[in-house]
Amino acid sequence: WIQTTLGGVFVRTITVSDTNLFVGNSGDGIFRSTNNGTSWTAVNAGLTNIYVNAFAVSGTNLFVGTEGDGVFRSTNSGTSWSATGTLTNPYVYALAVSPNGAGGTDLFAGADGDGVFRSTNNGTSWTLVSTGLTNTRIYALSVFPAPVGYLLFAGTFGGGVFLSTNSGTSWTAASSGLTNTDVNALAVSGTDLFASTAGGVFRSTNNGTSWTAANTGLPPGVPVLSVAVSGTNLFAGTDGDGVFRSTNNGTNWTAASTGLTNTVVWALAVSGTYLIAGSNGDGVWRRPLSEITTSVERLSTDLPTHFSLHQNYPNPFNPSTTISFGITQISFTTLKVYTILGQEVATLVNEEMRPGTYEVNWNASSNSSGVYLYRLQAGDFTETKQMILLR
Repeated sequence: WIQTTLGGVFVRTITVSDTNLFVGNSGDGIFRSTNNGTSWTAVNAGLTNIYVNAFAVSGTNLFVGTEGDGVFRSTNSGTSWSATGTLTNPYVYALAVSPNGAGGTDLFAGADGDGVFRSTNNGTSWTLVSTGLTNTRIYALSVFPAPVGYLLFAGTFGGGVFLSTNSGTSWTAASSGLTNTDVNALAVSGTDLFASTAGGVFRSTNNGTSWTAANTGLPPGVPVLSVAVSGTNLFAGTDGDGVFRSTNNGTNWTAASTGLTNTVVWALAVSGTYLIAGSNGDGVWRRPLSEITTSVERLSTDLPTHFSLHQNYPNPFNPSTTISFGITQISFTTLKVYTILGQEVATLVNEEMRPGTYEVNWNASSNSSGVYLYRLQAGDFTETKQMILLR
């Protein structure tokens, strides 16, 4: 990870709108970048509250939820903001946009203490839609495509997840199997719904009817604060252990925090070819997705005669190379890349693996030319080899 020029702020939320990257934080308002974080501009004109908790995008409208002054709207990519209609509870922690049956969109705002508000006119007016919500501390909202229409999910602090099938008019509990009910974020990946909680990640494959823990590889007991999706990759930001990645819908997780010096990650988003992370006090970080989304391919299930680490190919390489290795028994396996001075630059494998022959690709597009070491550790087996990146 590399820290962007926006350092020293507490980032609460991140969103992408067209080619613009926006971050909202506690005490400094909103910043915009047009180059994935290389440079930033404060865009707070008209914003009377600079404690920002949530974003939502609807066409050319950008909405932001604040801590005490409700929702603001910008129609010019954040250059200026105007307050929307009055909310009876102006402490807004979540926003979501959903298509409605009339061909338009509904805007939803989750408040801390009154539940969910709905607007059918881009925030000009709001209606409280909390019937059935037995917990009204809303920290997350997510829209899920259904065979007919859309499902709306609300994540609460202490009450788990609730589901509405009628645009918020009524709600039912949807927390069966959710053993931790402090929900920080919700995300949709394919046909699965994920909830990040104070007790890890949970997955639902049946529209919230039931949930199962999806925490293998995550630090035990560490709260997960944020989630993001990029294709088949799922990312989780934790409270003190950085970022983790799953390529199999949360069945297993591997660490993806190399270089991240602040490991409290409140927000994650995908912007172009980068994964963007918002930290607790150290601003915004970014990392090329190509570095993180390395996939491990199992070439054969035949049992190798011995543990092995093979020479990478091609070698020298520019910018990517393939590393293959063999595992003879079920082992927790790591494959890491280091500089010649021993500084870790990439984690390619970090999970329990079954016997077989594997290969993994490393894309070093963000690394400088030189000699690198790659080390395989599987159970008691350790081997290290050299490779050369030549630009």
